[in-house]
Amino acid sequence: MPDPSAAIRLTRLPSGLTVVTERMERVETVSLGAYVAAGTRHETAEENGVSHFLEHMAFKGTERRNAAAIAEEIEAVGGHMNAYTAREQTAFYVKMLKEDLALGADIIGDILTHSTFEPAELERERGVILQEIGQANDTPDDIVFDHFQETAYPGQPMGRPTLGREAIIRAMKREALMGYMRRHYTTANTVVAAAGNLDHDRVVALAAEHFADLPTEPAPAAEPGRYGGGEFREDRDLDQVHIVLGFPSVAYADADFYPTMLLSTLLGGGMSSRLFQEVREKRGLVYSVYSFTAPAQDGGLFGIYAGTGEREAAELVPVALEELLKVQHDVTEPELARARAQVKAGLLMSLESTGSRCEQLARQLQVFGRIIPTQETVAKINAVTIADVQRAAARQFRAAPTLAALGPAGEVPALPRIAERLAA
Repeated sequence: MPDPSAAIRLTRLPSGLTVVTERMERVETVSLGAYVAAGTRHETAEENGVSHFLEHMAFKGTERRNAAAIAEEIEAVGGHMNAYTAREQTAFYVKMLKEDLALGADIIGDILTHSTFEPAELERERGVILQEIGQANDTPDDIVFDHFQETAYPGQPMGRPTLGREAIIRAMKREALMGYMRRHYTTANTVVAAAGNLDHDRVVALAAEHFADLPTEPAPAAEPGRYGGGEFREDRDLDQVHIVLGFPSVAYADADFYPTMLLSTLLGGGMSSRLFQEVREKRGLVYSVYSFTAPAQDGGLFGIYAGTGEREAAELVPVALEELLKVQHDVTEPELARARAQVKAGLLMSLESTGSRCEQLARQLQVFGRIIPTQETVAKINAVTIADVQRAAARQFRAAPTLAALGPAGEVPALPRIAERLAA
């Protein structure tokens, strides 16, 4: 298998800005993004939601372009632009034909260095974000994850919602957005990544030109995450109860990172997974059930989600707990092989997308400080053994759990009962 890293080049500009590219000669497009190592966990309690607010405001006008011009210039060449906010990163990116790369770099650089935050636009976007928060609150299989996160990390940045709280968003001032951007959107905190049919030296020159006004001061460090755990319940008049059961998990650099990925896949990562087969196929207790991992720089979470009826919850939770117990000492080679194949296929398929490649390159640099060759990742996945998966399961499922239940949750067992069963 040819290693894409042979086409990867990295340059650190004198300003401290990192530029990384991957040349993909067989495509006609280029993706380019600015990935800022700042997200929800970098916010104070008083400014919760500012990262997401900034993501919205970046497209609302600069010194040279109003909001309409930003959209029109990108779409006039058939490109598209988007952004996202996560707990440890905020990203702004474009995808366009290779000949339009300079325009993409110009616009992304412009919105990161010369956004004006016009008061009228700010008020309009404040309303949009409040609508987004309201929509999330009305979507139980979405908002239950915010409750889970806050219960797992109580009273700290890692536990706060990415969208922010309604009262804080209503009161947030223009100066708060501008100050946060000055502190965190710095050259040392930003990676400009591009992938596609491109020339590295040209991307470096464009980055040096269009990101020249990024501040160069060091960005503030994030507050360490401190897992707490506990229980959250909210009774709502819903047809289903939405349940998330989780545990403290591993950071990106942990030795159990890849065993945990495979554990999640074989436990609840597809139609052949244990939870899907036992809970849905054999017993018909749910429509949706899956497991997930949420790694971070200094820790993480492992969780299981299920949506079920009020009566079915009494059977669902004990069945799921039995699977968590069994996987600690009973893993077969065929199911581990299936999990390996799923994880490797997901990784290799993502390499075909220029946008995914940009994101991977930036994340690897910000998490590990280096580009990890694909062959190295595949080798680590292949090296995971049954004993590794069982060890990772025991390490996580014997820790203090976190439970979030939203809906008719009267039949969901209390957290002490769950913890007692897992300790057996």
